[in-house]
Amino acid sequence: MRYRTLGVTGIEVSTYCLGTMNFGAVGNPDHDDCARIIHTALDQGINFIDTADMYSAGESETIVGKALKDRRDDVVLATKVHFQMGEGRNRSGNSRRWIVKEVEESLARLRTDWIDLYQVHRPDYSTDIEETLGALTDLVQQGKIRAFGCSTFPVEDIIESHHVAERRHLHRFRTEQPPYSLLARGVEAAVLPTCQRYRMGVLTWSPLAFGFLSGQYRLGRDIDLSKGRAGIVPSRFDPSIPGNQAKLEAVEQFAGLASDIGCTLPELALAFVTTHPAVTSAIIGPRTTEQLENALKGASVTLDDATLDRIDEIVPPGVNLYDPNASWPPPALTDPALRRRPLTDRAAG
Repeated sequence: MRYRTLGVTGIEVSTYCLGTMNFGAVGNPDHDDCARIIHTALDQGINFIDTADMYSAGESETIVGKALKDRRDDVVLATKVHFQMGEGRNRSGNSRRWIVKEVEESLARLRTDWIDLYQVHRPDYSTDIEETLGALTDLVQQGKIRAFGCSTFPVEDIIESHHVAERRHLHRFRTEQPPYSLLARGVEAAVLPTCQRYRMGVLTWSPLAFGFLSGQYRLGRDIDLSKGRAGIVPSRFDPSIPGNQAKLEAVEQFAGLASDIGCTLPELALAFVTTHPAVTSAIIGPRTTEQLENALKGASVTLDDATLDRIDEIVPPGVNLYDPNASWPPPALTDPALRRRPLTDRAAG
């Protein structure tokens, strides 16, 4: 396992980060088995764990907290806030009111006195970014979190947050967590260069493209749209959809390339993500110990320039073969009222 410094925090983390989205009801409901996966990861050199309050409605954090009972000091622990938790109003978003309340809930579920990296899971355009940064700055000063970051923020929001932090003398986002894979390279155009400019750490999610780069989904094979990841969001895997056909064709080329250089397709995918100079760590999200061990086999794989050139020929730099954040489109696209002037504001005639 290799290690890198997380931005300018001085915190050293493994280049693989254990993601726990699949721990709990939505993935692996066996708490003891999930704990074994966590301990195996730690024993193999991973010291970075990422979770979120909304993963299985808090169950993932609970599992992580129990598993780290005697190993908390060995782990850089990251979690997130933003999405709806429970019923009722004011139980989501990036307001001071919600962040200050929800961090206490996460601390309790994680059985810890501090969170190493507290991340804002998505932008909240109903809340002024100064409000969010102010609340997070206070949590750092209170010792409840060590640093904070953002996740899946558009580049313009990352830049604005840094300008606001500088003007208002607030702490700034130290990390960004974007989607990044061989099939989704869009963040290379602006997000990753901006993170480098601001010396932010980067931990990427979905390096296997929602499982498309796992080797399980291949051109010409029958894909059961009722099982596994395909059963959750069939539209991502349905081969009759032209975009998915393009992904399958690219996967075949990447599988051939992996074979040529003597590694598996998932190992190639993970090595690619961690090769970018902006990336600190790639989040792997195993549901079983076998999946974890298969991912760890590629921890030492490195890619030379010739291999990277061949990757660029298959999917060019900065190109997305699918929208990795399609499940959470920005309000500007989903709310027509934000794109249309009221009738009373239009010129007569």
